[in-house]
Amino acid sequence: MSATTPLINSKETSPVRWGFTDEELAKRPHAYRDDLLAGKVCLVSGGGSGLGRAMAFLFARLGAEVMICGRREDRLLDAADSIRRLLGREVGTRAMTIRDPDQVESLIDHTWSRYGGLDLVVNNGGGQFPQAALDYSVKGWNAVIDTNLNGTWWMMQSAARAWRDRNHPGSIVNIVANVWRGMPQVAHTCAARAGVIYLSKSVAVEWAPLGIRVNCVSPGSIATEGLNVYKPEAASKFGNANPLRQFGDAFDIAQAVIHVGSPVTGKFITGETLVVDGGNQMWGDVWPGTIPEWFKVPDR
Repeated sequence: MSATTPLINSKETSPVRWGFTDEELAKRPHAYRDDLLAGKVCLVSGGGSGLGRAMAFLFARLGAEVMICGRREDRLLDAADSIRRLLGREVGTRAMTIRDPDQVESLIDHTWSRYGGLDLVVNNGGGQFPQAALDYSVKGWNAVIDTNLNGTWWMMQSAARAWRDRNHPGSIVNIVANVWRGMPQVAHTCAARAGVIYLSKSVAVEWAPLGIRVNCVSPGSIATEGLNVYKPEAASKFGNANPLRQFGDAFDIAQAVIHVGSPVTGKFITGETLVVDGGNQMWGDVWPGTIPEWFKVPDR
């Protein structure tokens, strides 16, 4: 279950601290040389919290110029302030919604104007809420599809058009989810993320002549504050839903994004989905809304 920022937060529980502090993000060891992304411009949606915040920190540490966007300006400014304070780097921010193609186009244009280029777009913005599929309202279904599928597409298309028009190569990494065995209780996001995966494979071929690579990273159970959308008794079990029986962390995903997204490490990778899930795609059940009685089988 990708721990991206939820669309709807639980009103029944107090938030639990998951993941790294900003101080830890600024110092945590990584696998790359410190100037790997020097001279590159990276745009991260959902960059004010969770996985996106970790990416912004790591990209800045590797020398990139970073632009982050999201719906909540306070989170974006807080992330930028922390990066400035801890790393001495400036990060651009833009409060907007990826659901609006006009706002997306303005974001892409603003990034080019500010930095004179754009090299990597990470579509990390999105979210979901746990609910039985029979109970989805029209509004709830549309909110998830419009953000996780349509919003991702507007970002992809706008970036690709900018690269085409400027005769500039580019790279897109879409954060998706483990859809391979279905995703009970979050079927709406399963539909959206599966759409993004096969959309990515399709345009990876179409856009190859333009020098544009398109890949996905599929996180398993990652310890970020996004887990607070789920009931504590459900979220606490996610770490056991893989053969390694542990949570991943935000740097697992940030480093995977760099691996497929950077032209240094990923120049021959396109149309691929890198799964970073501790083996959950093979074994382990995730029940975001707690396990139903029917599936509580006797001990074997």
